[in-house]
Amino acid sequence: MYAWTNLIIFIAQTLDGLLTLYLYVVIIAALMTWIEPNPYNPIVRFLYSVTEPVFQWFREHIPVVMGGIDFSPLIVIIGIQLIQRVVIPSAVHLLIPAYT
Repeated sequence: MYAWTNLIIFIAQTLDGLLTLYLYVVIIAALMTWIEPNPYNPIVRFLYSVTEPVFQWFREHIPVVMGGIDFSPLIVIIGIQLIQRVVIPSAVHLLIPAYT
C-alpha cells in the first residue's frame, strides 16, 4: 500500500510540474506576440510548435478572439490552473482516501 501511495503522489507531482513548465511556455509565447521575433529562430519555432496547436484548438471551439485580441492564451492558463488546483488534488484524494 505504501508503494501505491508514493506512486500516485509521484505521478501527481510530475504532472503538476509539467503543467507548470507548460504554463511558463504559454506565458512566454503570449509575450512574444507583442514583438516581432524572427520566425526562423529555433526558440521561436519551438514555442510556436508547442503552443499553437493548443491555441488553435481553443480558437476553433470557443470564440476567444474579440476586438482583434486573442484570448486563447488566457483560456489555456485558466485551464492549466484549474487542472492544477482542482483536478489533480481531487484525483489524489480519490485514489488515496487517507492522504491529507
